[in-house]
Amino acid sequence: MIRVLYALALLLVPQGVSLAHELRPGFLEIRQTGMEAYDVRFKVPARGDMRLALYVRMPDECADTAPVRTERTASAIVEGRVVSCPGGLAEHRVSIDGLAGTFTDVVARVELADGGVQGARLTPDKPYFTVAAAPTWLDTARTYFLLGVEHILLGVDHLLFVLALMILVRNTWMLLKVITAFTVAHSITLAVAALDIVQIPQAPVEAVIALSIVFVAAETLPQKRNEHDLASKAPWIIAFAFGLLHGLGFGGALKEIGLPQSDVPLALLTFNLGVEAGQVLFVLAILGLKAVFDRVLELNRPWARTAIGYGIGSLAAMWFVQRLALML
Repeated sequence: MIRVLYALALLLVPQGVSLAHELRPGFLEIRQTGMEAYDVRFKVPARGDMRLALYVRMPDECADTAPVRTERTASAIVEGRVVSCPGGLAEHRVSIDGLAGTFTDVVARVELADGGVQGARLTPDKPYFTVAAAPTWLDTARTYFLLGVEHILLGVDHLLFVLALMILVRNTWMLLKVITAFTVAHSITLAVAALDIVQIPQAPVEAVIALSIVFVAAETLPQKRNEHDLASKAPWIIAFAFGLLHGLGFGGALKEIGLPQSDVPLALLTFNLGVEAGQVLFVLAILGLKAVFDRVLELNRPWARTAIGYGIGSLAAMWFVQRLALML
């Protein structure tokens, strides 16, 4: 709950773009290579030389058998270790030191020598998991589904885009078509980006996503409405076009987290289903709030729509400038 409140607070904080980086999950992969031998790979979110102070704590019985290997990527530091654990890791606890003091999660994956695969999600409230003796595919499915839900609910920019679409479209049937078009589009590009079929730098994608929110927010303003323009006649086309863009953002985030190599289709499907579940929860919450506040504040009046449209557009414009500055 605290991470959701933190993400909502980013709406009011100008430094939101830089702070949001901490919300990217780490990725821990443990692969059994022998009866008591394991390769441990830990990807820690980082920017330049600054990394989150997160460290893997293996059971006390385990010991490194080779020097730690470190490599840097654009957004993470990857640490590789080879460890020996007498008796194996089954029923032993693995934890992440330092996770309790952050606003991020760590996705863990354990691949056993017999082919069994276990997925787990470590949070500040529960920064550990127990290695199962016989893991099932449900562990991976549950982990990536919850990760998808969390990603959309903490993705304030994506939620603001959906909110702007809901303000733009007041007909219930058309709103259903718009949300469906957005869903289909971002599902396509999420898979394309996560599977590295198309490689596009994440920074420009994030900047243009902010610009897409500015565009839709401007279209919600009463003085901009024209019953004959594309936004009024076929808003689902706009939703589909920008949905392709937002899917690249989802896919880039999933690629940074990491996909389990033996469970790529399952992880991709459940992550996307999680994104959709989170999006539905958001839409239902907004519709419920609208039903309540329409009677009190009369939000359908031009002055209210103008205030909301300018608020969303101004915040998105600030994000665009900040993200553009990070690219320079």
